[in-house]
Amino acid sequence: MQFQQLAYFVAVADARHFTRAAEAVHVSQPSLSQQIRALEKELGAPLFSRARGNIALTDAGEALLPLARRILADADTARHEVMELAQLRRGRVRLGAPPSLCTGLLPEVLSAFHDRHPGIQLLIEEGGSHDLVRELARGSLDLALVVLPLPSPSPALTTIELFQEDLVVVSSVDADAPRTPLRIADLAGRPMVMFRHGYDLRDLTLAACRSAGFEPYFSVEGGEMDAVLGFVKAGLGIGVVPTMVAARAGSELRVTPLARPGLRRTVALAHRSDVAPPRAARVLQDVLLTAARRAVTSTGLRPAGTGP
Repeated sequence: MQFQQLAYFVAVADARHFTRAAEAVHVSQPSLSQQIRALEKELGAPLFSRARGNIALTDAGEALLPLARRILADADTARHEVMELAQLRRGRVRLGAPPSLCTGLLPEVLSAFHDRHPGIQLLIEEGGSHDLVRELARGSLDLALVVLPLPSPSPALTTIELFQEDLVVVSSVDADAPRTPLRIADLAGRPMVMFRHGYDLRDLTLAACRSAGFEPYFSVEGGEMDAVLGFVKAGLGIGVVPTMVAARAGSELRVTPLARPGLRRTVALAHRSDVAPPRAARVLQDVLLTAARRAVTSTGLRPAGTGP
């Protein structure tokens, strides 16, 4: 089995068309078909059904596809690792993070890393923990900042808890000042600006409201972090955001804490357990760990493992 054959197989699986797949991988269609047939012969099973010109994966093809994607991703990571020059003059790091951490924690971290290693390319993917865990498993990311507990058990991942962060209520400075501190029950009936599906903050807030016995009322929903903050500033409703995000908004928003036990999230750094992160990613991991310790000291974040 050759990497080239797996790449051709994935191209056909994605395109569901041999000619378009051949164009995507810059090879002639007969050569691609020949390599696919050789792979099928080696595996002892057809990978595609070709009834009436329709290309579909067989059961064997469905089983092979996620493995092939992972093998190719790992080979790509290995290639970049070997290509790194001494003292981290070249390389790349693929980092995933929730949008709230891209807004709060990462700007200073990435700036410090880039100052020390300007030759390292930083590829950032924003997403919820569920999506980021999937991308880690596929080999599309080297590291990811995720919110614990993870959406589903992931024994193939190693996680390092960084800190715990309280959530606060933000509102327009022109709106009536809410009582302080607010209980979760006090949010019932208040217009709320809510993040799109897939945000960890959405799931956490919804679960807290339902535990308090009510369904929250959304005046606006479906936004990204910047949009939600903008809608709150415009007076369209309140929002529930992490303290670091609220701190960055400065005087543009009124910040109200939640009464104990409040809402809190645990932020962790994750990577695959079966493949060591590339050298550049390991250096970025050290920078992130240092930044997390500094943030706990300077911004009032709670150390990992802190109780209610």
